[in-house]
Amino acid sequence: MLIFIEPESEKPIYQQIRDQIVEGIARGELLPGTGLPSIRQLAADFGINLHTVNKAYELLEREGFLQVRRKTGAVVQPRGRLAEDWEARLRTLLAEALAQGLPAEEILVRCQRVLATLTEREQPDR
Repeated sequence: MLIFIEPESEKPIYQQIRDQIVEGIARGELLPGTGLPSIRQLAADFGINLHTVNKAYELLEREGFLQVRRKTGAVVQPRGRLAEDWEARLRTLLAEALAQGLPAEEILVRCQRVLATLTEREQPDR
């Protein structure tokens, strides 16, 4: 799985890293037990401060997506439960769409489209 950073984005770099790792887990590209690059390595690869990567990894660990150990590094280890504020964040996203005038039906279509991109697996050739 490749991670892409957009330095000019309004989204903080640590959040970009976090979001892309979560999407990789959701798509099955990062399976439980998969090791991630060390904080130092990822920071060096992107030419960013190691504290930025550390913040992303700590957030992922707190949210239950990773286990971070000093000797073995970061390992994908989803705990199988949603963060306590997951529904509140979803509610806010849906409220933003409604407040911008999107009809509920359009919001549902977009949600289904995004969910499909995360759950579709490449089918082997027959």
